[in-house]
Amino acid sequence: MMADNIVWLDFNDAPDQGAPVHLGHDARDLKAQLLARLPAALAYLFPAGKIRGKQFVVGDLQGNPGRSLVVELEGERAGMWIDFATGEGGDILQAWAHVQGLDSTRDFPQLMAAVADWLGVPSQPLPRARSKAPAMDELGPATAKWDYRDAEGRLIACVYRYDTPTGKEYRPWDVAARAMRAPDPRPLYNLPQLKGARQVVLVEGEKAADALIREGLAATTAMNGAKAPIDKTDWSPLQGKQVLIWPDNDAAGREYAERTAGAIAAAGASDVAVLQVPADKPEKWDAFDAIEEGLDVWALLREAPRTLVKADAGLPVFSLGHLLDDRSPMPDDLIAPRVLTPGGMIVFGGAPKVGKSDFLLSWLTHMAAGEPFLDLTPSRPLRIFYLQAEVQYHYLRERIQSMGLPESVSRRAADNLLVTPQLRLVLNDEGVARVTQALKRAAAEGGLDVLVIDPIRNVFDGGPDGVSENDNNAMLFFLRERVERLRDAVNPDAGIILAHHTKKIGKKQVEEDPFLALSGAGSLRGYYTTGILLYRPDESRTDRVLVFELRNGPALAAKRVDKSAGRWVELDPHGERLVNRDYGARLDAERRRKHDVILQLIFDEAQAGRVYTATQFAEAFEGRAGLGAERTIRERVGVLATKGYIKFFRNPQDYGREPLARTKFGYLCVEGMTLPGPERIDTDTGEVVHTPVPVKPTHYKCPQTGAALPVEHPDVWVYQEEDSHE
Repeated sequence: MMADNIVWLDFNDAPDQGAPVHLGHDARDLKAQLLARLPAALAYLFPAGKIRGKQFVVGDLQGNPGRSLVVELEGERAGMWIDFATGEGGDILQAWAHVQGLDSTRDFPQLMAAVADWLGVPSQPLPRARSKAPAMDELGPATAKWDYRDAEGRLIACVYRYDTPTGKEYRPWDVAARAMRAPDPRPLYNLPQLKGARQVVLVEGEKAADALIREGLAATTAMNGAKAPIDKTDWSPLQGKQVLIWPDNDAAGREYAERTAGAIAAAGASDVAVLQVPADKPEKWDAFDAIEEGLDVWALLREAPRTLVKADAGLPVFSLGHLLDDRSPMPDDLIAPRVLTPGGMIVFGGAPKVGKSDFLLSWLTHMAAGEPFLDLTPSRPLRIFYLQAEVQYHYLRERIQSMGLPESVSRRAADNLLVTPQLRLVLNDEGVARVTQALKRAAAEGGLDVLVIDPIRNVFDGGPDGVSENDNNAMLFFLRERVERLRDAVNPDAGIILAHHTKKIGKKQVEEDPFLALSGAGSLRGYYTTGILLYRPDESRTDRVLVFELRNGPALAAKRVDKSAGRWVELDPHGERLVNRDYGARLDAERRRKHDVILQLIFDEAQAGRVYTATQFAEAFEGRAGLGAERTIRERVGVLATKGYIKFFRNPQDYGREPLARTKFGYLCVEGMTLPGPERIDTDTGEVVHTPVPVKPTHYKCPQTGAALPVEHPDVWVYQEEDSHE
């Protein structure tokens, strides 16, 4: 079946395939002309790319959105490119060859012909015996080109558009057959993205599909758009997916939607619906026009009425026979082995000051670079959005710059890891809306594979009846109505990593089940697909243990890790680090242990409603928790105050406490500390519970003079490292 508006070539006229073709072109001249029109040439090769200053950036040679592949636009290196994700590089002709599916050496004549064709430079092939159809050159240079690739990214076909005096004309190119014709069967557009998507938008034409793809949506079209032959199109990639058809606003569009809906339903899509175009839109209005108008297409797709063609019958149920017989390939892990699977969730926990944030940043950087980290291996360079609510911008960049990350890893991860400075928001309805917009912008620039939230406590919203993250119902509300909503708004198959503080439990409990230390453990452990915990099993040592709990794969052995020369390394579990035999290292480890114990005690005591001055604290805990004598405790508290780990508050009356008397600094305060607030009765259990009230410091100890000075920003905590091991 051939579309009426397409002029097809008679390939019976072609010269013998073995005959050489003289192009009559000077390769240097063609390359010079190409460089003179470099921005236009790159926009033609990579429609999803963007100009950034003196460079053109795109995700890869397949033309996906992103910034990993960089092309120089000016100077002696104009046209030279490098893909930081793969290490590949070359000039503009090699990029052109790759996009066309050609070998720049073996297929050089065809490459020159393709370049000349785009430039509008007439080629001079050998004379033909006869000619029944106009040569391709008669249409002039192509005004657009779209690549059709299989699910693994291999080029299947190309479609060229020509704007002629009589209207638009299209030419398909079958790569396997090396012929100007459509493949049989005809593939759908954008198959690599469709492979991992659960929700797909089908539009008319590649131009409309690209517009939605740049907005972060999984979109596709059939080859030839509204005139696509239904029976010659392979609809099977839509099996099991939720498909929304967005037709052009005309009779042909409505007919296209009706014909394709039946074929998609028959191919096994779980849901099929047709978008009802708003009544006030002009003739032929489509998805591209919607974005040009500045409409929020995400909101339109979510809220506009639709005609349901096929709905999911209900809960998915599979017979034992089906499960035994299904030998289809398993989906690729986002992080292997089965640590983070598509749509999975990791809860990564650790005690304050155990090195959790440093570990997390190092881990995420390697994942964004596509590099292994402690045997945790990403399937590819992952696009990661790291929403963090603890560290302000300048201190965040200082921390990252001082982490000692390998330069090659940092370079490859540079555009794939997006980090927010400290966010002062709660993930309620307003907060979710704000973050969703940021996620959509990030997805439009290169997709989104992983969403990270660090820590849960600082952004937690347990709903109208929620109390805190220790309340199971409140935690479930947060996970379902906040975290899942963020993921589903951008990519339902994205992975999630939630950073979470741990509570203090006994050493025996840690050995038996370390994941009991997670706050809100009951609901969290029933919800996540992977739990990861970082803790110190021995406070006299500097190394940590990393333990895993996997739902989607076999158990992973615990790892003993530590930082060495600025990098996280795995230690021999059967060996003894020589550094720990050194007496000085033991003293450092003991100071580190007392540091953690003191901070945790201040925090825990406040949750129970008890606060202390430095003297009161030293007297109360003398000889307890291995802290030693009163004088020793006072000295350690003084050091921690100088380092910024402890501050003070002088307004106890604001928290229902007695006014201060005879104290230089005030009551001790640590980051995240809360006091019990007003009582209320839990209507479900009848228990009396307290709403926690955050405690903000009013004063701090000046490191230079030792004086008590007013705090300018009570939410900002800046720490100095206490020893070389942290």
